[in-house]
Amino acid sequence: MPDLLIELFSEEIPARMQARAADDLKKLITDGLVEAGLTYAGAAAFATPRRLALAIDGLTGESRAVREERKGPKVGAPDAAIDGFLRGAGVAREALEIRDDKKGQTYFAVIEKPGRKAADIIAEVLDATVRSFPWPKSMRWGTGSLKWVRPLHSIICLLSDEAGADVVPLTIDGITAGRITHGHRFLAPAAINVNGFDDYEAKLKRAHVILRAEERAETIWNDAQQQAFARGLELVEDRGLLAEVAGLVEWPVVLLGRIDEAFLGLPPEVLQTSMKEHQKFFSVRNPKTGRIERFVTVANMETADHGATILAGNQKVLAARLSDAKFFWENDLRTVKADGLEGMGAGLANVTFHNKLGSQADRIARIAALAREIAPHVGADPDLAEQAAKVAKADLQSEMVGEFPELQGLMGRYYASAAGLDDAVAAACQDHYSPLGPSDAVPTAPVSVAVALADKIDTLTGFWAIDEKPTGSKDPFALRRAALGVIRLVLENGVRLDLFNGLIIGGRRNMASLLMVASEKMEDALKVSLLKALGISFEESDLGQVQSLSLQAADLMKAGFGQGVPPQHWEIERANSLLGFFHDRLKVYLRDQGIRHDIIDACIAMPGNDDLTLLVKRARALAETLATDDGENLIQGFKRANNILTQAEEKDGVEYSFGADVKFAEDDAEKALFAALDAADAKIAPAMKTENFSTAMTAMAALRPTVDAFFTAVQVNDDRQVIRRNRLNLLSRIRNVCLSVADLTKIDG
Repeated sequence: MPDLLIELFSEEIPARMQARAADDLKKLITDGLVEAGLTYAGAAAFATPRRLALAIDGLTGESRAVREERKGPKVGAPDAAIDGFLRGAGVAREALEIRDDKKGQTYFAVIEKPGRKAADIIAEVLDATVRSFPWPKSMRWGTGSLKWVRPLHSIICLLSDEAGADVVPLTIDGITAGRITHGHRFLAPAAINVNGFDDYEAKLKRAHVILRAEERAETIWNDAQQQAFARGLELVEDRGLLAEVAGLVEWPVVLLGRIDEAFLGLPPEVLQTSMKEHQKFFSVRNPKTGRIERFVTVANMETADHGATILAGNQKVLAARLSDAKFFWENDLRTVKADGLEGMGAGLANVTFHNKLGSQADRIARIAALAREIAPHVGADPDLAEQAAKVAKADLQSEMVGEFPELQGLMGRYYASAAGLDDAVAAACQDHYSPLGPSDAVPTAPVSVAVALADKIDTLTGFWAIDEKPTGSKDPFALRRAALGVIRLVLENGVRLDLFNGLIIGGRRNMASLLMVASEKMEDALKVSLLKALGISFEESDLGQVQSLSLQAADLMKAGFGQGVPPQHWEIERANSLLGFFHDRLKVYLRDQGIRHDIIDACIAMPGNDDLTLLVKRARALAETLATDDGENLIQGFKRANNILTQAEEKDGVEYSFGADVKFAEDDAEKALFAALDAADAKIAPAMKTENFSTAMTAMAALRPTVDAFFTAVQVNDDRQVIRRNRLNLLSRIRNVCLSVADLTKIDG
């Protein structure tokens, strides 16, 4: 079986596009070959800055002949139906066969497709792939019609076997396929004649091109580590930057440079970010001081002076970049020392958070009030939590964050420390954005937890208030991420939080912001509708009164439960909707931990489902119980009891919920069930009060053999009504005992 080598040689492909392009090339070519009837043993794609390559092993030499029969319309059908069938089958009318069918004579088409040579199929598939390649951005080059990410210069398309290698005849937009490639642009620009993949890769390496991206990355990493280690330093790991730099060079040459002493006083994260974003440099740290003192740059050239000229140029450019960073840093420190961190953030009053939810300053005020209320629940000092919330976003107005937005929060920590604020406040400035994703670290310091929860709850309640909820795959305000952040903050810190009330309070403050905005910008009709929703009476004709009441309503909405203002019905509906959103995200979070959705549903149906820590504690205990034989089989017994009860209650028109008496028990299994339920009640009730769900559910699962024995030995629907009624009430005790632990009607199976 022959092997296939394809290379598409062009000008430099952007590093960020290379990996995806290699995968796309592999998928499009292999899918096309398989669809055309060829098979292969293996395929691998490669990318360098100037080429995409694909190697396919064990390709079949030709496709198999195919014979297909298609059933068509009945004989005598309208010509239009027959003509459509002919077009679909690709045959002439005289080639149709008439056969007897169950419903009469029917046309059949016999389609025979002869096998095709692999070379013909490859040419066809490669042509289609190149012309429709899914580059994120592409354009036409020169006078041709082909669109490619950068000018395409040559194509290799070789089929090789033991007998040799043959070029697949192919021309795309004036570029004829051959067996010629080129090495490094400067170190080995001459043409290279290749005869297969192994020959291709070996000759490229001799021509100063490392074909495999992972090999280039490994070379960079190992050389950089060795150079840093030799000077008693350590390389700062950055796998994303490593992958990007590996896509910028074909022949990596690692050079270690020095950062000017004038810049070593900058925060290490500033140095690292500036060098990474502007220069694609790796940072090198002194492990004794923690300072970033050197950098690694990767050249695409070997030079006679061993890179001295390249380093000198890079250090000159870097000094200019770091001079800017130093200017921002020193200006920001002057502002903080003169005006404090709140002074730095004063300009946020002029920055719109959302046109319906006010400014960033409005949002900060809401977060600060909410953080103060959350603080006691997480063991934080309310004053520190409120102070931290007020300054946490001040660095958004700093010059440093204006230049490097990814440093927001981190710079806030530095500036808070420079302002002499409490360490807990400084930590919250950085940590309140976390967690940003499922693998991001969760803050554990109480003040940071309080501010982080307040920040995310305000975001969620705000966008719920203006009906900007996620829909399908669209989530422009990252509300799913915010909800997951709340879930992880609560669960991983063991926080006991009345989330429903928190959502009411957060929503109330966001509605206050909405009303404040409304007093200036909202249509009068919308003001009126909002005031009606709040239950505030007024004369609709007096628009001045409407204006005044809008501002009064804003003050009303700011009042929390502590002010004795009960929630309105629409507030309850909105909070329940948002709580349901939390529950949906919780299911996704726990599913990844092996807890089934039906188990979570069974626990959500219980009281206190807005206490996420309690909810998950119950769900874990239930999952562990259902993983046992007793637990799994008890579910079946419970469902049997519940079904019998439900049918009897519908038939009799009464509820069987009390009155079971052991004196009416006749069978030993029946008496044993009374005793077992009494014993279970004695264990379950106190365990549930202390939230010892494992003990409660173990006691519930222990009922399994007694329940099984009861159903085996006893006929519930006895002809004697007293006995029947007593047994139905006994089943009610089974149902009540089980439902006191979780709503087992939600469990699948």
